[in-house]
Amino acid sequence: MTALASGPSAEPPQQGTLLLLVRHGETPTTGTVLPGRAPGLHLSERGRTQAERVAERLSGLPVDALYSSPLERACETAEPTAARTGLAVKHDDGLLECDFGEWTGAAIADLAVLPEWQTVQHSPSAFRFPGGESFPEMQARIVGALEALCGAHAGGVVVCFSHADPIKAAVAHALGTPLDLFQRIVISPGSVSAISFVEGQDPAVLMVNSTSEPLSGLRGL
Repeated sequence: MTALASGPSAEPPQQGTLLLLVRHGETPTTGTVLPGRAPGLHLSERGRTQAERVAERLSGLPVDALYSSPLERACETAEPTAARTGLAVKHDDGLLECDFGEWTGAAIADLAVLPEWQTVQHSPSAFRFPGGESFPEMQARIVGALEALCGAHAGGVVVCFSHADPIKAAVAHALGTPLDLFQRIVISPGSVSAISFVEGQDPAVLMVNSTSEPLSGLRGL
């Protein structure tokens, strides 16, 4: 007997790798100082509350792995999520804050009067922090780290705890936004931004700077 020819197969859409980029919670110097990579900066009470809120929002989302910048404020933000999921937090230097070099620890009000500050705000692709990292280097670093995590957890959900500028740079790259415009992206303390990666396709930015709604629905997108 000859088998009937089957019609076009209705293959389900490919499940992408979902990366959630979480900015650490507030610290006592948030918004007033460029702490950079200096050690010893911890979350404030409000920052700890924001970290708990991130963990609550992740409820119902099947998380496969947790990664964090090695700096204390990022690791502390990851702790409530680690406790809720039972997953260990792995350090990833690719998620580190930008190396501000000689500007590390400087007051933002003092920096804002420098001519170089206008370059930082309007032409960051042309700026290197004195003795530190350039913005293109920072962007290449975090984009490379996220690509590696996608390869290590293909089809999974990965939560990454990082810092404002690296997250802004990663979101700008995913959107195809020029680095010189990345300062227009706002990444608040304790916020979550979501990017979906499907092999062979451009990244899909699902969420930017979200601080309120549950995140469980992202896996159906």
